[in-house]
Amino acid sequence: MFSLNLNKQSSTQPHVVENELSRQVQAAVDEVGKALLGKDHQIRLALCCLFSGGHLLIEDLPGMGKTTLSYALAKTLGLDFNRIQFTSDLLPADILGISVFDQNTSKFSFHPGPIFSQLVLADEINRTTPKTQSALLEAMEERQVTVEGETRSLPEPFFVIATQNPSTLAGTYPLPESQLDRFLMRLRLGYPDHQAERELLKMSTETDRVAGIEQCLSTEDVVAIRRESAEVNASDALLDYVQRLIDFTRGRDEFHFGLSPRGSISVMRAAKTWALMCGRNHVVPEDVQTILPAVVEHRLRASTDEDGHTGASLVQRLLNEVDVIS
Repeated sequence: MFSLNLNKQSSTQPHVVENELSRQVQAAVDEVGKALLGKDHQIRLALCCLFSGGHLLIEDLPGMGKTTLSYALAKTLGLDFNRIQFTSDLLPADILGISVFDQNTSKFSFHPGPIFSQLVLADEINRTTPKTQSALLEAMEERQVTVEGETRSLPEPFFVIATQNPSTLAGTYPLPESQLDRFLMRLRLGYPDHQAERELLKMSTETDRVAGIEQCLSTEDVVAIRRESAEVNASDALLDYVQRLIDFTRGRDEFHFGLSPRGSISVMRAAKTWALMCGRNHVVPEDVQTILPAVVEHRLRASTDEDGHTGASLVQRLLNEVDVIS
């Protein structure tokens, strides 16, 4: 039963229960935070996205720490890492791999591409052509690739962090809504606060900061957390609240289109994982409210450009106007 003071958006953070898993999550946040200072909330959201089995889009200015976050996550979780620099001449085979004829054996042997890694950084994804973008997004959705008629599974866990620069549009191929919907979350890191920037100025190079990170979770831990998050309980009252949020996006004129079924499933997946990361086996409304901007902002469009409607303002309307208790 939810308390009566939750009729509108709660200003409190979700309650954290101290247990082994929540301590492990905090240790991972602290390790990544050695390289990405003052961004604990964004780090937690990135971990939530990974533990939920989704993929992450980071949209921000150059030099804000997108690559640092990717390297730090891979090192903290002990994941194989590959970076793909997307350019206009990149081909699908450069990502997926190719079969090469071996004259010694008179057979074709497959040379896997960089997609065959547990954590893949797709840097500046909007710089490459839609054909190459589609090759990556198909791998993200199916967790496998088909090259020359043979299907090969991707490693487990498999997590893609794609980045794009929102301010430089010349020579880019923006992702359409159907492809943005494939990303469980979209984040912006933003500028560091005054204290964090002061610490950055005292530090040495970015490489040294990442080098100091220690692994605190294993691949098996990541797979186990993914499995456990699916078992987190969501009460009927909580599901009613989520459905009211979804119906709000589909029934108001200011929304060009409402959340898709994939979007609504993503909200529940992320909320369950966030609850688990907080040490609980049940979802509360604050879990949904915490992950909602990252999960749905990139999935919403205003019906007009008037009144400054953006994905962020539409999400704020959801949080302000949809009652937690009917």
